[in-house]
Formats: sequence, structure tokens, C-alpha cells
Amino acid sequence: MLGQTTSLEVRTLEGVTFSVPIASPFSRCLALAVDFAVVVALTLLISQFIGIFQSSVAEIPVIGSILSDFGAGATILLQFIVFTFYGMVTEWLWSGQTVGKRLFKLRVIDDRGLSLGVKQIVIRNLFRLLDILPSTFYLIGSISCLITKRCQRIGDIAAGTLVIREIEAKPPEFEEMLAPGENSFSTKPLLEARLRQNTSPEEARIALDAVARRNELSPDNRLHLFSQIANHFREVAEFPDEVTAGLSDEQYVRNVADTLFRRARV
Repeated sequence: MLGQTTSLEVRTLEGVTFSVPIASPFSRCLALAVDFAVVVALTLLISQFIGIFQSSVAEIPVIGSILSDFGAGATILLQFIVFTFYGMVTEWLWSGQTVGKRLFKLRVIDDRGLSLGVKQIVIRNLFRLLDILPSTFYLIGSISCLITKRCQRIGDIAAGTLVIREIEAKPPEFEEMLAPGENSFSTKPLLEARLRQNTSPEEARIALDAVARRNELSPDNRLHLFSQIANHFREVAEFPDEVTAGLSDEQYVRNVADTLFRRARV
């Protein structure tokens, strides 16, 4: 584990840089234990159903004898299918999470910070078969996690993925984050109401995120980003010059976020 990095630095196209904590080998082992238990439970359940079905048709001539011959093989095949596709299906449905990962707040992501692709999910789970070669029981995968810089097993390296630890974001401190003093938009309550009515939740979140991450932007990217957002909201609800005179693009977006989030709940 010497020399391993504990976080992934991601830089967006807007110039925002943020850090994502990489899951430790210990937390991954705990999640794996839960997933292994789920797989065992599913295979036992399937075996029970196959046993019940065999019992119900055992007395039928020909069919009963055929099923008794192939029952054990079918059980092994179904167990293999469950083990192979459990990770693929759950990581696809839950955006990089299995039952164990959800429990321990872990998630599989693209190692460049991009969206996780279906091809990556398939590759990393197929390579899991290498990790559990007979008599090794995840020894290969465990060694790979310990010696790689970003705690990646062979499947992660082949698929270009990482397992990260999710952190619960704290609610934003609106009073500290938004501009102190009076919001000039508050003198026009009807226009504020129009702004709230015509702004989607996604647009409101963009304005808030820009204000929250403003200090993470380079000066040029900061000016460009706030200019684009301010111009967009000027079209959503046009405030008169008397309340916008002298406002920079950043201050304009701060007023928008203040109107949409803090003043909307007063």
C-alpha cells in the first residue's frame, strides 16, 4: 500500500478542480463480503427452486429421468450466471454500485472522472473471473489492489475504472456563500416570482454550484462562466437597469441564486 494515492483529482471543462476519495482495500473487502453473501443467497434460492421443480416432475416418465440427469449441471450453470451477471446488472442499474457498495457508500467510476460506460462494467466484471481462479479466492485481485497506485484490481485497470468513496455533501450555507448585503432584485418581487417560475431545478443548481465553486476557478474561466450564466438568466427574467446598474456578471448570478434559494423560502 506504500505510495498509493488516496484521491482522484478531476478537472472539468469549466476549469473547476475537485477531489474524489479513492476507496481503501479494506472498505472494498467489506463490500465484497456483502456481495458474496448476496450471490450465495441467490444461488441457494435458485437451487431450492430447481429442487422443488425436480421433485414435482420426478414421477413423470422420461421427463423426470432427464431432469434428474441434468439437474446438477443446470444448478452449476445458473450459479455461474448469477455470479457473473450480478455485478454487471447491479452496477448498470445503480450507476456503478452493487448491494455491498451501496451499503458502504462506494461507487465505480471512470478513472478520468467521466461517466461509467456499459462496456467498462462488462469488462471489469468479466475480469473478476481471473481474481477468483481456483484456490486463490480473490488473492490476485487483493494483491493488485495493494500494489497499484490507485487501488485497482486487474479488472479496473483493463476497464479504466476506479472505486471511490462517496462523501455526503453538507447543505450549503446560503448566508455565507451568497453576497452579503441587500439583493437589488428584492425591490422587484413580481420579477423575482417570474424568475423562480421560469427557472428549472437544473438551471437553479447550475447557478448555485457556480457561486459555491467560484474560488476553484481560474480568473479567465471564472469570468467566462459567470458571463454565460448571467446572460442566460437575463433572458429568463429581465430586470430593469435601475436594479442591475453596476452589477458584475458574478454579482448578477449571486443575486439570482439568492432569489431562487434563500429568498424563495422566506
